[in-house]
Amino acid sequence: MTDIPHRWALAGPTAVGKTAVGIAVAQRLGSACISVDAVAVYKSLNIGSAKPTAEEQRAIPWYGIDLVDPTSDFTVQDFTAHAEGVLTDYAARDLTPLMVGGTGLYIRPMLATLSIPPVGPQPELRAAWTAEAALHGTELLHTRLQLIDPDSASRIPPADLKRIMRALEVHAVTGTPMSAWRTPEGVHGIPKPGARLIVMERDMAELDVRINARVQQMLTDGFLAEVEGLLAAGIPPDAKAMLSLGYRHLVEYLSGERGYDATVDAIAQDTRRFARRQRTWFRGDPLTEWLTIDAGETVADTAERVVRLLSEPLSGK
Repeated sequence: MTDIPHRWALAGPTAVGKTAVGIAVAQRLGSACISVDAVAVYKSLNIGSAKPTAEEQRAIPWYGIDLVDPTSDFTVQDFTAHAEGVLTDYAARDLTPLMVGGTGLYIRPMLATLSIPPVGPQPELRAAWTAEAALHGTELLHTRLQLIDPDSASRIPPADLKRIMRALEVHAVTGTPMSAWRTPEGVHGIPKPGARLIVMERDMAELDVRINARVQQMLTDGFLAEVEGLLAAGIPPDAKAMLSLGYRHLVEYLSGERGYDATVDAIAQDTRRFARRQRTWFRGDPLTEWLTIDAGETVADTAERVVRLLSEPLSGK
């Protein structure tokens, strides 16, 4: 089997500019990009996931997008298997694809060896919890999770039934909270050979402006029509994909839960909060190499900085 000498990730909060820089870096490397985004893996979820556009997908080869239908239960393990195959294929050609995205849960197992709870799906438990959620709402199960595993509960939205059940079943089978499954080095695991994590960041006020502009542009590009089309195609509003940021807000708008302007404000506000959680996630990762982007910096300049970083030996880690 071909060894993978390098594992390079370009990460950061939403709207920081990762996609454009990732393309420019991949072009300089003569390689490709692997999208590391938990929503972009779903077919037909295009605008709300900020998936690379058709033009951006023509610029270089892209992987990690449009992998499954919106009703599929795509896991971290599924993504890891896909991305490892891409890295192995390119390593055989002496090339290194650049992993680009902001989903820390997908990035971490690509860069480090982690302890995975040895628990398979528990159909009977899941059936009971699903029935309970249908009667009393997912919030009840989320409250139960808070009591046995507050760390996992803080990371899982109260409406994400599938992830709540996964955390509950790990505890039910092992007697140990899912958040306690750690390597000796801690939750971040043992770094794999050649692992580099470059995290782009901007001034938070500037990032907020970029996020607000992105939300408006998504709506101008037809985000609402995209959600209407997904629902019309039979995608359940409680499908895992539809619980994603922006999608769930527009589903709520279409069901009459709030007005349009309030919905737009909620999407922007929750996206700004999400960006802050992403920064916190990467701030806690010992592999993180911060790359601060100035307001007037061009994509080409940032790409050159990334390439220079990757060409230098990692020091102090």
